[in-house]
Amino acid sequence: MTTQIDSRGPQLNAAVTAVVLATVLATAPSAFATILLAVQAALFAIGALLGVQRTPHSWFFRTLVRPRLTKAAEWEDPAPPRFAQTVGLGFALVGLAGLLSGVTVLGLVATGLALTAALLNAVFRFCLGCELYLLVRRITSTSGPVAAGRSATN
Repeated sequence: MTTQIDSRGPQLNAAVTAVVLATVLATAPSAFATILLAVQAALFAIGALLGVQRTPHSWFFRTLVRPRLTKAAEWEDPAPPRFAQTVGLGFALVGLAGLLSGVTVLGLVATGLALTAALLNAVFRFCLGCELYLLVRRITSTSGPVAAGRSATN
């Protein structure tokens, strides 16, 4: 069984990510924006491949932020945020490809979509990637009367 995570950690991660992605949009097209987006893609990759508990943001939250907060009211499964990191990585890579290839509009749109998702999580605690993960799990689940969108009577 996976260790549960403090639900405030991914929200802090989303806030930092939002600042980074907003800076990319504000400074693009430039070498600085491209490098910053590459760094963000690497951070997404760490979360997607190693788990959200092993990201620099998680370390920062665990060691410096959480000890100063009240006890966590909510703990969550790390799988949905990890999936969200994978989705973020996809958008960051598309954005990076756009900036590197000179298709700046593609880079800006992909980065803007990732920024929108990060802001939803940071401000409203609504994780779009997490909700997508749960939807995919429901659709692909083979247990119970409803599997893959078909009712038990079909």
